[in-house]
Amino acid sequence: MLRIGKAAVLGAGTMGAAIAAHLTNAGIPTLLLDIAPDEATDGEKAKGLTSESEEVRNRIVREMFEAAKKLKPAPFMAAKNTGLIELGNFQDDMHRIGECDLVIEAVVERLDIKHKVFAEVEKHRKPGSIIASNTSGIPICAIAEPFSDEFKSHFLGTHFFNPPRYMKLVEVIPTEWTKPEISCQIFGFLDQRLGKGVVAAKDEPNFIANRVGTFGMMVTIHEMLRMGFTPTEVDQITGKAIGHAKSATFRTSDLVGLDVLAHVNNNLYPTIPNDEDREAFVLPDVVNTMLEKKILGDKTGGGFYKKSRDEEGNRIILELDLETFEYKPQEKSKFPSLEAAKQIEDRDKRIKKLVWGDDRVGEFLWRTTSRTLRYAANRIPEIADSVRDVDNAMKWGFGWEIGVFETWDAIGVEESVERMKEEEQPVPDNIQKMLENGAKTFYKSDNGNSFQYDLVTQEYKRIEPRDGVIDLQVIKDSKGVIKKNSGASLIDLGDGVACLEFHTKMNSIGADTVQMINAAIEEVEENFAGLVIGNQGGNFSAGANIMLLLLAAQEEEWDDINLMIAQFQKAVMRIRYSSKPVVTAPFGLALGGGCEVTMHGDAVRAAAETYIGLVEVGVGLIPAGAGTKELTMRTMDSAADVPDADPLAFLKNTFELIGMGKVATSAQEAKAWGILKPSDTISMNGDRLIADAKQQVLNLAASGYVKPVERKDILVLGESAQAAMKLALHMMKRGGFISDHDEVIGKKLAKVMAGGDLNHETRVSESYLIDLEREAFLSLCGEPKTQQRIAHMLKTGKPLRN
Repeated sequence: MLRIGKAAVLGAGTMGAAIAAHLTNAGIPTLLLDIAPDEATDGEKAKGLTSESEEVRNRIVREMFEAAKKLKPAPFMAAKNTGLIELGNFQDDMHRIGECDLVIEAVVERLDIKHKVFAEVEKHRKPGSIIASNTSGIPICAIAEPFSDEFKSHFLGTHFFNPPRYMKLVEVIPTEWTKPEISCQIFGFLDQRLGKGVVAAKDEPNFIANRVGTFGMMVTIHEMLRMGFTPTEVDQITGKAIGHAKSATFRTSDLVGLDVLAHVNNNLYPTIPNDEDREAFVLPDVVNTMLEKKILGDKTGGGFYKKSRDEEGNRIILELDLETFEYKPQEKSKFPSLEAAKQIEDRDKRIKKLVWGDDRVGEFLWRTTSRTLRYAANRIPEIADSVRDVDNAMKWGFGWEIGVFETWDAIGVEESVERMKEEEQPVPDNIQKMLENGAKTFYKSDNGNSFQYDLVTQEYKRIEPRDGVIDLQVIKDSKGVIKKNSGASLIDLGDGVACLEFHTKMNSIGADTVQMINAAIEEVEENFAGLVIGNQGGNFSAGANIMLLLLAAQEEEWDDINLMIAQFQKAVMRIRYSSKPVVTAPFGLALGGGCEVTMHGDAVRAAAETYIGLVEVGVGLIPAGAGTKELTMRTMDSAADVPDADPLAFLKNTFELIGMGKVATSAQEAKAWGILKPSDTISMNGDRLIADAKQQVLNLAASGYVKPVERKDILVLGESAQAAMKLALHMMKRGGFISDHDEVIGKKLAKVMAGGDLNHETRVSESYLIDLEREAFLSLCGEPKTQQRIAHMLKTGKPLRN
């Protein structure tokens, strides 16, 4: 893999600063440069500064950097990463790029300005360094053309999507002059080091994702106006229900900015004179009026939607009336077909049901979807070589669950083409040839191998597995599973490593999952070298199945609840005490019980984008799957490692962490908080997580793994610590920061973390603290306000502060 010791980003605007932030997330020191101001401000002059002072010269880049630090969602995975960025300006500091192995340009989208910047880059760059442009629309060849052959051979486009930390896609656009090994190296770097999904794009207008995605958005706008839908109705139809992003069409526009959409369309239209459907890119009058009135989206305080408050001060969403251009209360419509389709869990079946519907929803989706499908097919091989590249670009760049050609497979290629012909819609030649050749899907699987249809050569081609990536579905298709129930499956990863895969809704943990944890440990201890606990669903685990818990509490089945908790605790501790190494592999949400499972492996291999925490207080409980025990134990160990440290101060921090239900917003932050250990490791690319965790199991097994024994030396502070934590709760309640019931929960938590009602410091076992957890959890289950919190969470997905 390409070794980047230091990088530079030229241009500290929204994209430039965020790209620099993500480079630091990968541990890469980064130089961030922007223009120097022409003169000092009055405030700077009052301080005795001049236009030559460094503070003045770096004012613009510093202000942009400070703004980036405050962005939500945060571009930095941990606060400490900001320290890896050095600031400077083009005029004084361009020579410093001579220290950099990678230079990424992200200045304004004007070719003359880019040429001016790159002329300076060519003077100062390190020989052999890679130079990239983050342009979203200017031809890469046009940018490279004036420069030397050596410069051109190391130059290419790397188009990140905003925000760069969270959007997986980077389109790599080599030129005819780019060395193949440079393209290969940057692919590997973006994939493994930055965690990106990389797609090779042609140097054509707007590349892949923006070309197809913008077309789809414009077709949706035109069809909305033709059929008389409102933006809210369109967003109801075009979001999660059809496998697209939750922000759907018009919320996405408000996030991105209508001016950006207009800029893309206006620049694109004249550059594609031979595009068979380019009229779709002509902005309708409604959009032009919004541009004139500066109704651009979130950046101007309102776009298609506007956030406001009602007379009682409650937050409400207003919707733009596209005739009067005044805001009115948002009104969601009832579409029976949409409501019925939402009950269909199988995504492909749900999409087919909606697109083939015989109501207005079906007509709208058929017209927009079929037109986008035809357009995408006609763009191969113009913008991309394969259907899979187009699909990945759309999924990774627009947050879709399903790509364009995957959607076509879902609704049926043959029958949809027949309908297009009946409606006298033009069918792309390559699609007609595909059907004539007997191929009726773009993707197929056979004996564990996956294939995609090549629209250029008109044949199926095997999708080659990526090195360092394990696809659990492929393994299950080819080899089946070792054991399975409704909650989880045990899969043979090969090389003596098994994987326990959760597969409930949100991967919530119930009795079946607990049963499979025990069965997996038994099987692995007898027949395998070690175990990975991980999956490739939407999240690692959102926690325990609280529906079953609520039903049991309402029926006052306390013995059943006690047994339920005890069984989960036992399963979690079996992970800890396994005679074979266990590596947990969290990603996405790892909350409550999911966090507790994570923490009890011998090691954690976490995806960089892991959102992890003990959140039980949100439903009126405390962590009782050995989570309170684990963090208390780690906290006291950490305090013991610091000379003359006050262990109570450490304990208070952890008490706040659990008591406030805090969730770390990255694996790096989780390490800083102690939820993950310093020795735990991180995979920047979640696609590689299972393979990385498997390798970690093999490393542990090869290094002479020794089964852990139960800790019986955990220092607890007793009543003095409990009193201090209760005092903190009292002060928070007096200040109005917590409710009466929050205080009740907090006192239960304090008792466990202090080791119970002991009147002195002492050493206790893990089992002792686990028993205290279970006792506190069980007592809280009997509290009516806890049951209200659980019910509210199940109904709304949000915590209740009662």
